Parts: sequence; structure tokens; C-alpha cells
Amino acid sequence: MAVEVKIPTLGESVTEATIGEWLKKPGDPVKLDEPVASLETDKVAVEVPSPVAGVMGEQKVQVGDTVAVGAVIATIEDAQAAGETTQVAERQQAQPADQAPPAPAPASGPAPAPAPAPALADDTDHTTTLSPAVRRAVLEHGVDPTQIKGTGKDGRLTKEDVLAAAKAKEAAPAPSTSEAAPAPSPAPAAKGERREERVRMTRLRQTIARRLKGAQEEAALLTTFNDCDMSAVIEARDAYKELFAKKHGIKLGFMSFFAKAACLALKDVPSVNARIEGDEIVYHQYVDISVAVSAPNGLVVPVVRDADAMSFAEIEQAIAAFGQKAKDGTLTMQDMAGGTFTISNGGVFGSLMSTPIVNPPQSAVLGLHRIEDRPVARDGQVVIRPMMYLALTYDHRLIDGREAVTALKIIKEAIEDPMRMLIDL
Repeated sequence: MAVEVKIPTLGESVTEATIGEWLKKPGDPVKLDEPVASLETDKVAVEVPSPVAGVMGEQKVQVGDTVAVGAVIATIEDAQAAGETTQVAERQQAQPADQAPPAPAPASGPAPAPAPAPALADDTDHTTTLSPAVRRAVLEHGVDPTQIKGTGKDGRLTKEDVLAAAKAKEAAPAPSTSEAAPAPSPAPAAKGERREERVRMTRLRQTIARRLKGAQEEAALLTTFNDCDMSAVIEARDAYKELFAKKHGIKLGFMSFFAKAACLALKDVPSVNARIEGDEIVYHQYVDISVAVSAPNGLVVPVVRDADAMSFAEIEQAIAAFGQKAKDGTLTMQDMAGGTFTISNGGVFGSLMSTPIVNPPQSAVLGLHRIEDRPVARDGQVVIRPMMYLALTYDHRLIDGREAVTALKIIKEAIEDPMRMLIDL
């Protein structure tokens, strides 16, 4: 008896999704609640669990198809019935395709002894359903995905696995002529040939494009800048990082300092932590910080809730957990919902300065950048200090320039004198 696999409820206002990849092939055994497909929604990737244990049956939709909530996308066959079919298929597969069925023995005379069956090569199915990003990396680097051990969920390949394999392939010495025959060189591209690759945008990328463009068209965006001396934070981090890690089981990073500094600023300048709703301004009495995290399919912004009431360790643990979930593709709708203010750290990628875009319906976003030694004037002397540019992009419809500059100045002062965060100054 076949059981239908349907698209589950995906969250508020989400009515459809795109089939990202099939995690099970027809004939594969499936456990109860084991993921059989991955969906791409407007915000995150969601896995579809099996409603029963059995064997994967018919796949009714293809990768890239758009499906509505409640739609039937596959069936799960009864394990026992499907097992009989699988055994028959395996017996047929074990017989070489070019070997004809044995002819009946003649009526008289002894039957000839059967020839020994040829040894079968390992027929393990290495075929893997690859995500679009992984597929592109495989094609670009010319590696064999069946020879790569996946580190993603359920052993699936990630883009990092492919890049590591490509790097190892380049580092490996070329075989000598005596060891192996030279592989035929690929046909050279025609002179002047220019190649293109056309890839359909993922649903997540389409949503990012639409929302960011909408923010530019609707909000009156303006960015104010400041620079920040990171000396005090670096000294504090170096002095206590070992004790911090030993006590809390997490590394002490810079994000917790900036999150706490932002909480001070948002408390003193409430409009930066507000949003416009119709003809009203909604002021939040709490601080939910959206932290921009890089995921395989694009930038996502999970929310650290009640950051103003959290300790440094709790903030670092929350951010680390979100980073791991983004890498594994297990972020949920709840992880992404809400947020009153965003911190985006382009410095980890080497950015010196940028103008981040507000994430609607929020009204401001703080952009962090790389730390570099620069000459600055201190007490009439030119000294070298580790400096970082800070950028605060804000919606000028709600936040005046004076308020934006004041908020960024509070963040700068708190980072340059971390004691301010301790005594709430």
C-alpha cells in the first residue's frame, strides 16, 4: 500500500516552495521521519520527512518544480511488498546484460557443468543528488563527486567538500608515463570562443533580490560612517579568551561586543530600534538582533532574541549555533522570523567599507568591516592603531541624521571603552 508524501505547512504567509533536491531515489529504504526531499522557500531550505517507514516510490515532481503546501510530491511503498520487487530487480541486475538465459539441457546425455559466474564489480550506487551550488563546483573543477566523502547532513556533499577535493587533486603529483597511459587532453576551445552558463535563480536568491530592491525603492536610505579603535576590545579578548572558553565552552569573539554595544545605542536612541507600520511608528521594548550569516545558498539573517538581556557567552553561543545550522542547511522559519536591528560583518570577507541595505521592516543596519593597522593621532602623536570603519544605514523617513549619528557614536565609544557596557553608560 502506497502512502502519499505531501508538502507540510511551511510557516506563516509561505504557500509554496521549490523542489531543491531529492534525498532519496525510488527503491531506497526510508525510515519514519527520514528526509526524502529538500525544499527551497523564500527564506530557508526545508526538508520533507517521510510519514511512514518503507521504500521510496514514485517521485511525482522534478527538481526545480514549484509546489504548493499540501501537494503530493511522492509516495512511500509498503516495505514488505516493495522488498519483493527490489529483490527481483536485484536478481535481474546481477545478471550481465549481454548474457542470454541458459538454454534447456538436451533430453539425452549428461548436462554440461555450468561455467563459473564472472565476478561482479562493486555495484554500489554512488549516484548522489547534488544541490545547484555543488553541481556548479563539480563542473568548474572537473572532480568526480562519487570519489568525494560528503561532510554534510546524511553524508551529502557540500561546496566545501568539492573545493577541498579539487585542491587535493591539484596538489597530487601527476602519474609517470610508466605508471599510467597519458589521459587524452580535452579538445581546445575554439579561438575567440566565449562560454556562458545559465542557471536558474533559487527561490531564496529571488526573494533576496526582490526584498532588497523593494527596500531601496520604498525606504529613504542613508548611511553614516565612523571609525573605531579596536585596541581595548582586542586587549580584553586576548586577556580573557582562554578563561572564557574554559568556562563557557565557546570562543570569545567580536560580535558579542558589538551586539552589546548596539543594545546600549538602541536603548538610548529608540527610533533606531523601531519600524514604520502604515502611518504609525512601532517602538520595540526589546532588542532582537538579526545576524547576517553566510549560507551555501546565500546570505541569511537568523535572529538572536532578547539580546539586551543576554550575556556575552549566551550571544556567542547563539551566533555559533546559527552559523552551524546555516552551514548544515537546518535553519527554520522560526530562526529567521522577526528581528528589530541587523548587524552585518563584511569584515570577515575582507571588506574595508560598505553601505549595507536595511532589512525591511527594520529601520537600521550596522555594517562591520575588516580591522587594519592605520596611523592615527593620539595626544599629539601619530601612532599605529587597529582601526575598523563602522557604517550605519538607516531609513531617513523614521530616523533623523542626528539620531543615526548619535547611535553610531555610542557604539564606537562602547567598543573603544568596553567598561561602558559593564556599567550601562
